[in-house]
Amino acid sequence: MELRQLQYFLTVVEEANFTRAAARLHVAQPGVSAQIRQLERELGQPLLDRSGRRVTTTEAGEAVLPYARAALAAIEGMRQTVDEFTGLVRGHVTIGVVSGAATDEYDLAALLADFHDEHPQVEISLTEDTSARMLTALRRGELDLALVGVADEGPLPGLSLQVVIDTPLVAAMTPKDPLLLPVGRTTLPLAALADRPLISLPRGTGIRGALERACRQAGFQPRIAFEVAAPSLLTRFAARGLGVAVLPEISSEDAAALGLRTLPLTSPRLRGRIALAWPTDGPDTPAAKALLIRMQKALPPARPAQDTRSRMS
Repeated sequence: MELRQLQYFLTVVEEANFTRAAARLHVAQPGVSAQIRQLERELGQPLLDRSGRRVTTTEAGEAVLPYARAALAAIEGMRQTVDEFTGLVRGHVTIGVVSGAATDEYDLAALLADFHDEHPQVEISLTEDTSARMLTALRRGELDLALVGVADEGPLPGLSLQVVIDTPLVAAMTPKDPLLLPVGRTTLPLAALADRPLISLPRGTGIRGALERACRQAGFQPRIAFEVAAPSLLTRFAARGLGVAVLPEISSEDAAALGLRTLPLTSPRLRGRIALAWPTDGPDTPAAKALLIRMQKALPPARPAQDTRSRMS
């Protein structure tokens, strides 16, 4: 009996299909079938029922299943123990990123490149999604870590957060927009946007959540004329006069280069926050734990930990 046979057996059970199992294992389907048939001959009992559209375990296969899982888990535990002695980190880490999280302030690309140079045997998968879906994925174990949009609004059960980016939100508009009057205006009450078409990131992002909550506090429903997934499109749409964009603060020089003027929003003041999120009990694998430590070390010194004291927007 070989460990490879047990791995193939477990993968077929999990996928309920030989073809999908072979693809997941990166081997040819006949090889998977042959190894499992050899395992069944050695045990003297069929382990899988192949008669239906879905492959299922036989009574003997169901009885064997926990022992196969335990054997593979024990081998993985041995590998991790040896890796700890040798300082080797290997495995796979899945990271979720909300739109706008990768900035000069927190250079995710450079951070991941440095981590890969130090731990070349760790595979990293990066996926972009809304904060809402990524936090659900974290709880389900589908993601190891995530950069999500947050706002201070209470605890987030089961997850820990550490703020990465914290910046004021501003209204961006063309230089001829009446909102800039009187001349010399330096701030803009949020209520001034009550009847204006707005340009915003989609629902489930941190900026959109902060905007909607602040508008409710100000007593009106925001009129979202355009939803755009990429932050760079916010400025382009606003520069064409399609509405007022709500976006993280940019310098007056950068705004002018884009053909825009910006005003900080007040009453209430709005802030955009991006936070690093992970399960409160910590990531499951040594690779994910090592990456979490590296990502935390890359945070600006002034960023305090906010363990489950923020709420996703």
